[in-house]
Amino acid sequence: MATGSRVTRPWSSVWLSERKAPKRKGDQQPVGLDHVKIIAATVRLLDAEGLAGFSMRRLAANLGVTAMSVYWYVETKDQLLELALDAAMGEVALPPEAVQPAGEREHLAAEGRDWRGQLRQLASEYRRLLVRHPWLSPLMGEYFNIGPNAMAFSRAAQRVLHNSGLPDEKITSALSLVYQFVYGFSTIEGRFSALCRAAGVSQDELLQKVMSSVEDRPEFDESRKNMEARGGQTIEEMRDRDFTMALDFAIAGIEALRDAP
Repeated sequence: MATGSRVTRPWSSVWLSERKAPKRKGDQQPVGLDHVKIIAATVRLLDAEGLAGFSMRRLAANLGVTAMSVYWYVETKDQLLELALDAAMGEVALPPEAVQPAGEREHLAAEGRDWRGQLRQLASEYRRLLVRHPWLSPLMGEYFNIGPNAMAFSRAAQRVLHNSGLPDEKITSALSLVYQFVYGFSTIEGRFSALCRAAGVSQDELLQKVMSSVEDRPEFDESRKNMEARGGQTIEEMRDRDFTMALDFAIAGIEALRDAP
């Protein structure tokens, strides 16, 4: 799979590699550098420049070291991007009911939110993550995404659906429904936000410009009518209403199919 000039190897993963830090003959380990600093700097650079602006040379310059120093800790750029992907996944706040041992989960669930609230939390956290880091979306299609943080998120989501009473054979399909909805919704949201930042305008300003330009075109009448019925004064309010309602539709569908043959 290619992204620009970068070609990834979809069958490989840093999490399946036995050799995490290659040591070249004659090289000395750089002082004041470690995996944590390198990955944190990678996330910051990706947030600022995106995938297109990221390179090992630019990362090394930001760290104040040579590119060869970075290669002491990661073998390839792909490995570093995969590590950054999982580091970002660690920002997701998981429902406590979904990460405790079975007995404790039952106690917390009885006193706290039900599975619907837990699923809404996971979906909302996933949405915020993808919008906060727009570079995550394309990487999720290039790597296995099997790091410890990603797997903790996956286990939590599976436990939430299991607690809903959904039969085991339907859990992966229900998760696909929620995951893909949030992924698509948030990817577009993040890209639009990045576009506005690059253009130096707010999202609301750009929306107003677009709506003004199609004001007299009848093919947009139905869309305008539906937007007015939906309500919301800002892009953020409109998106929040759409996201909440769409997620409610998904949860209602899961409930409806839970006991269906």
